[in-house]
Amino acid sequence: AMGMNMISKGCEKALDVMTKECGFDDMSIISLSGNFCTDKKSAAINWTDGRGKSVVAEAIIPGEVVKSVLKSDVDALVELNVSKNLIGSAMAGSLGGFNAHASNIVSAIFMATG
Repeated sequence: AMGMNMISKGCEKALDVMTKECGFDDMSIISLSGNFCTDKKSAAINWTDGRGKSVVAEAIIPGEVVKSVLKSDVDALVELNVSKNLIGSAMAGSLGGFNAHASNIVSAIFMATG
């Protein structure tokens, strides 16, 4: 959630004040949004500039931890990444890069490992 509903309400109030109190009574308002926000729509700007806040995190997980905690192995995780994120995304014609939904991955790890 990035607050587009609240931004729209704020814009509506600002336009109301401008037309009633600031001398812009002849202003013709055709829309609150020019669609540049591309809210809930795929658009190149979302993957070139991002949306909201961005975080980059990296971790090195030893193979032994992958086995004991994640119940997998490094080769299987690499194969999963290639098959799903690279090949699967390419076959689907994914927009904005070949990647995964990070929060789903974190949730799945917590659910699988307790």
